[in-house]
Amino acid sequence: MAGAGVALKGLLLRKSLLVCAVPCRGLRMTPIQQQQQEKSSAVDTYETLKLERVRDKVLHVELNRPEKRNAMNVAFWREMVECFNKISQDSECHAVVISGAGKLFTSGIDLMEMGSIFVMVGGDDTARKAWNIRRKIREYQETFTVLEKCPKPVIAAIHGGCIGGGMNLISACDIRYCTQDAWFQVKEVDIGIAADVGVLQRLPRIIGNHSLVNELAFTARKMMAPEAESSGLVSRVFQDKEAMMESAFDLAVEIASKSPVAVQGTKVNLVYSRDHPVPEGLKYMATWNMSMLQTEDIVKSAQAAMEKKTPKQITYSKL
Repeated sequence: MAGAGVALKGLLLRKSLLVCAVPCRGLRMTPIQQQQQEKSSAVDTYETLKLERVRDKVLHVELNRPEKRNAMNVAFWREMVECFNKISQDSECHAVVISGAGKLFTSGIDLMEMGSIFVMVGGDDTARKAWNIRRKIREYQETFTVLEKCPKPVIAAIHGGCIGGGMNLISACDIRYCTQDAWFQVKEVDIGIAADVGVLQRLPRIIGNHSLVNELAFTARKMMAPEAESSGLVSRVFQDKEAMMESAFDLAVEIASKSPVAVQGTKVNLVYSRDHPVPEGLKYMATWNMSMLQTEDIVKSAQAAMEKKTPKQITYSKL
């Protein structure tokens, strides 16, 4: 905020010197412009995910293996990275909602398909085999870290069970909603492994109660929706999936209506500050805003406030 006043004054002065553009005469779009518009609104297709532009500037990513309880197979681990890397570069998307199709959010890792992956890892000796296993684990960790790296806020909407890999997924999301019948389970100890794709690193920072985190991770017991809300894992609980999805989309629209420079910069700095001491976070923030305070979004937001308009009435440039 310290530099915002100076930045605003400079931007307003510069804006006052601009010459007005020629008024629009209502010309129809050319075929090339129409193709570009259609291309910008199109979404990619995946084997395990379903993408849809549900609201203005909002993408819905749905885990889409309902017949397999949205179990995470080989294709899923690859497609999540591909999907969210593209979303990160999609200027038409300002917020994301991720949910699961069918009866539950996800049953976690697909043991039938993934069980042999690490057993079959090659190597001439133990050291080389271990090196290759580590590389494979790092690849799978990126499947959920990509949610965190995506500068667009990601809202998880959870119904039914959120098991094993699902806990790793939602712990990398920015906001979590659930239904009253939802339950959560750090399942890995029950299949003989320590969770290795993010939940042990992120859950303690979300809940803030190490005793509870240890209990959940050591026992694989179920955490029901009321406890998830009281512990801070989710911020809201809804009566059913329909109500939850509607509220999640409404929230995404509200976020998407804000300045993308402000929102995405906020996410980047929240993630950075979580992993660094306060002095380092402040230095990073100062370096970040030395350029971001020069955005035209400040002028537009200030003018809207003076005209008693809401952010939804402002047209911000794409980012």
